[in-house]
Amino acid sequence: MTVTTAAVPRRRILGWALWDWGSAAFNAVATTFVLSVWLTSAAFVGDRDLVAQRNDDLAAGLTSSPAIDAVTAQLAQHSSWLGWALSAAGVVVALAAPVLGQRTDATGGRRRSLTITTAATVACLAAIAFVHPDASQLWFGILALAIGSVFFELASVEYNALLPEVSTPDNVGRVSGFGWGMGYLGGIVLLAIVLVGFIQPEVGWFGVSDTDGTRYRGVAVLCGVWFAAFALPVLLQRDPAGTRALDARPRQSILATYRRLLADIASLWRTSRDTVWFLFSSAVYRDGLAGVFTFGGIIAAGTYGFGSSEVIVFAIAANVISGVATIVLGLFEDRLGARLVIAVSLIGMTIAALAVFFGTSGGKTVFWIFGMLLCVFVGPAQSASRALLTKFIPEGRQGEIFGLYATTGRAVSFLAPAAFAAAVALGGAQIWGVLGIAAVLLLGLALFAKVRVPHA
Repeated sequence: MTVTTAAVPRRRILGWALWDWGSAAFNAVATTFVLSVWLTSAAFVGDRDLVAQRNDDLAAGLTSSPAIDAVTAQLAQHSSWLGWALSAAGVVVALAAPVLGQRTDATGGRRRSLTITTAATVACLAAIAFVHPDASQLWFGILALAIGSVFFELASVEYNALLPEVSTPDNVGRVSGFGWGMGYLGGIVLLAIVLVGFIQPEVGWFGVSDTDGTRYRGVAVLCGVWFAAFALPVLLQRDPAGTRALDARPRQSILATYRRLLADIASLWRTSRDTVWFLFSSAVYRDGLAGVFTFGGIIAAGTYGFGSSEVIVFAIAANVISGVATIVLGLFEDRLGARLVIAVSLIGMTIAALAVFFGTSGGKTVFWIFGMLLCVFVGPAQSASRALLTKFIPEGRQGEIFGLYATTGRAVSFLAPAAFAAAVALGGAQIWGVLGIAAVLLLGLALFAKVRVPHA
């Protein structure tokens, strides 16, 4: 591992941030808006006559029929399979992330590890190009997405652990915010390209169409190329001048690495308890942040009456707002302090969520105003958390601590969905789920208030 002791050239920071820009291929397109939606669509229902009858029934204005009900049941099953696969991927990440980080801290080779995991993610994206819209190939597509999720999360650990290399204590917040904002903006650009060139036209670029799913298989190829191209700058960088390598530990077996990890966690608890407390509290509120995007579209459609196209427009606007806000607030974060940015963001999001809950009578305008306000705070809170974590990391343990950061986030990833579902069940209407998300944000804020920040 290297520790920065001199100013970092802007081109080096840009090269690092371009990985975030390229990662939108996996975050925004593969797992959120396009490829995962395709894999759980009627294209993968085996009985094509049944699907055709279902489409005819829907066109006739029916909301229920034997064909509609049968296809709906199959689509629900496919969505469940994807959910279980991604959940299993999350377990793998939770187990592997801190160990991978510890081993790269101990033996060096962070860029080598980042290169391998990024390349594996690109390969999984490209593999989806070989998936044809047939029920027999559904699991291949699901597994490609799930395995890609594992490698992407592991790559993110190594990428985040490079943050101290491309920043100084005086500008870490600004650099982190710039990278996070680049991720949002990269998603907007790529989604626009996908929409205009592949999804919207009857015959898109390179002749893609609905025939044999070529438009979506083409998107998979585009995603792989996009991520690979924008990841190259940071992968090809050399250690900067003014850095020094830390003493490396001898290479250990996986089992010995786990034993060392447990010992290090115990040591971290004894020597830097606030680090452990921050990891736990941030895991809670970060799950609340994730819940805002996960359930925002559901509330927009189910409670505020947004149509499908309106939801997509809102999603694009949300990413633009989040990206710009992250970059702008990142410019002031080092002066204000990451702790203040996080606290203000969580308070602001809670107020906006309550406004969404109580403002249903105001219609779509209310959701646009306060939904956008929620998005103003999501990115800055995420970026500031990543920057603040660097202040808690003992020298030489960057990869391990960022691995634990990923692990703790995965460990409590059930909180926001459970709170949403419980609130809906108690209140008897979908809008009550907003209170569940707000409760998670407030719980995270209460836990975070107990954290003492070193060198703040």
